Amino acid sequence: MKAIVIYSTLTGNTQKIAEAIAEVLPEGSPCVAVNDVPHDLDSYDLVFAGYWVDKGGPDKKSRELLGRLHNRHVALFATLGAYPDSEHALKSLDKGAEALPEGVCEAGRFICQGKVSPKLVEAMAKRFPKEHPHGMNPERIKRLETAAKHPDGQDCANAQSFAREVLKRLGHDCSA
Repeated sequence: MKAIVIYSTLTGNTQKIAEAIAEVLPEGSPCVAVNDVPHDLDSYDLVFAGYWVDKGGPDKKSRELLGRLHNRHVALFATLGAYPDSEHALKSLDKGAEALPEGVCEAGRFICQGKVSPKLVEAMAKRFPKEHPHGMNPERIKRLETAAKHPDGQDCANAQSFAREVLKRLGHDCSA
């Protein structure tokens, strides 16, 4: 099975997860930024497509990429500042799946927490009052402090387990 990992990153979170996934794929599987997608993208059987969550879904470049993937299988992965088991995280993955063209087989999903751009945190603090859903209230500050510690080694190991499971489900032995 010919596989590729493609990612978009703002703070390095998604790249870190992408590189962890690539480590367990068949030897020679490329891991590239969304701006460096190869011309022969349609020749890959499996695309691991990763994005940072922006406004509840894939960032703009990733959304555009997802919309033009016609590969047999696409596995989605993402990073965000919210907790990975939150409704927001799950909806963010749904938005990624919705961006895929009709007929593309979604091969799996993975999401983990990651640090938020300091510029974004500063902008939100200036723009929204504390009582606003995006305001810098104690709960949000705590979540951002937690997010700043991710992705960590366990997140990378979980991403690798996800990739192995996708390969196994698709019938590729990745143990070699």
